[in-house]
Amino acid sequence: MGNNQGKPVIFTDEVNLSQFRLLRVVGKGAFGKVRVVEKKDTGLTFALKYIQKDEIVRSGSLCNIIRERRMLEHFNHPFICNLRYSFQDIDLMYLVVDLMDGGDLRFHISRKTFTEEAVQFWVAELGCALKYIHKQGIVHRDVKPDNVLLDYEGHIHLADFNLASCLTPGKPLTGKSGTLAYLAPEVYKGTGYGPGADWWSLGVLLYECIYNKRPFEGSTQTTLAGQVTKVNPAFPVTSPPVSLPCLGAIGSALDENPTKRMGSAGFHSFTDNLFFRSIDFDALERKEIEPVFVPSSLKTNFDPTYDLEELLLEETPL
Repeated sequence: MGNNQGKPVIFTDEVNLSQFRLLRVVGKGAFGKVRVVEKKDTGLTFALKYIQKDEIVRSGSLCNIIRERRMLEHFNHPFICNLRYSFQDIDLMYLVVDLMDGGDLRFHISRKTFTEEAVQFWVAELGCALKYIHKQGIVHRDVKPDNVLLDYEGHIHLADFNLASCLTPGKPLTGKSGTLAYLAPEVYKGTGYGPGADWWSLGVLLYECIYNKRPFEGSTQTTLAGQVTKVNPAFPVTSPPVSLPCLGAIGSALDENPTKRMGSAGFHSFTDNLFFRSIDFDALERKEIEPVFVPSSLKTNFDPTYDLEELLLEETPL
């Protein structure tokens, strides 16, 4: 069983690779492999990310990796893929994070249609994760199904803070960073943005989980920018039809104005939204509410051959 319950692990300079039993490879990141490991002294399993130093230097990503690690060292939340250990050797950096046996949200929504109840549960937990990181002064900037991981019980965990940025009071972010299809209108317009950009991305994710397609699609940055800034997504007719509360939540999350946008207008605007109002959010954060969907424990919840090519943009880390 993995350590995915948000239990803190004490950081120490004495941790090294020899203290872990190396198990199966479960994926490949931008700079190296990801594999399951077992801490020899406790028997707890984790995911170990190998990061090749020469690759991150060559790609100019060193600052991003260091910034991500520093952020993760201060996080400990039930709906975040928490960092438990970090260490390095001559060639590699290692990040030991919570093991998510359930795969990512992209894997699941690309294979079946889920009920509104299941989507409501995921988005509610994800909203709690956003509230937490925003309180820490962090904007994720790349909220999308690929970066939402499920544990073996079916709870979600926000992952991949590679593009995340720290907020400075009174100084909005201006860098156009993230996955183009999920960027908020204010990011495209270059007028400055804050945590509201993450709540917009959550709205895109909500739409995608319901309709199995994105609200804004295009093959170029120009096309996508035009669609997003017009803020006029189509709402296809489905059978059964999408409920009015769900439609309302999508519309509120995709509000062009960040000060009126669900979640961005205060966490109460998220919890009081009709689609989420029935949820006891205190119990949710204590994991006292059972997930609607539980990933299969009898099969692998990821496709090792799947490599989604996204339109990524990063002009500046800030």
